[in-house]
Amino acid sequence: MTAVLETRNLVKRFGSFTAVDDVNYLVGPGEVVGLLGANGAGKTTTIRMLAGLLNPTGGQALLLGGIPDRSARRRLGYVPQGLGLYADLTVEQNLAFTAEAFGVSSSGLPSSLAGAADRLVSDIPLGLQRQLAFMGALQHAPDVLILDEPTSGVEPLGAARLWDRIRSEAEGGAGVLVSTHSMDEAIQCDRLLMMAQGRIVAEGTERQIVGDTTAVEVATDTWQEAFSVLAHSGFVVTLAGRKVRVVDASPGAVRTSLDDHDISATVTEAPATLEETMALIAQP
Repeated sequence: MTAVLETRNLVKRFGSFTAVDDVNYLVGPGEVVGLLGANGAGKTTTIRMLAGLLNPTGGQALLLGGIPDRSARRRLGYVPQGLGLYADLTVEQNLAFTAEAFGVSSSGLPSSLAGAADRLVSDIPLGLQRQLAFMGALQHAPDVLILDEPTSGVEPLGAARLWDRIRSEAEGGAGVLVSTHSMDEAIQCDRLLMMAQGRIVAEGTERQIVGDTTAVEVATDTWQEAFSVLAHSGFVVTLAGRKVRVVDASPGAVRTSLDDHDISATVTEAPATLEETMALIAQP
């Protein structure tokens, strides 16, 4: 596979802190890859090196097969976490400015933004700002897209429309890297790269990453006490509503811990979710 994005033993240090630690992955044309991890995992730092905004401390960050120079960046559509919009320009002016910077004609505003054309970006909701940033990144028909938390703060219908467009761009041949900590976004991707503490700790499809990992579900009226007891016993514990879920543990071990603290509960085993598996894998 010819990669549109690639990291080779990529490292980024800030003083004594290692934000990205020996990261290797690639994104091919027509592929939507999710870079998944909690805040602080190293996702945005990695993306900024791929976009040419940070220099690596070690290794390589390659955009379209080479260093991310000006020529390569002209073929990149990038939506940063901070969106990169001009708050003191109108919606229409922002889109026109981006088009002119890339030497193309403005694509015009979609219906969801048309009513806000003459409003300052600072005066429109975050969801509309994200849509605007996304439209600006697509105007020059880029070969590769890097999207950092693309639908954060966007209402469900707007998010679905953005994902329709992301999928359309991939079907047209663009390689797409989506950084996210949202499970709803993660399941939209063809393949996932899971980061924790600056490293890639798992990769593959959702099914491949979860594998045969299971969770023990605990139903009890004293769910808060059960959560506390199990967490202090060293289990990886999450909540689903008021049901306590223990990842990668045997029902017997969970039952014993609850019985030791006189907690009455129904204990059943179920497949683990992606989020639960992520919590398990990301443990120090």
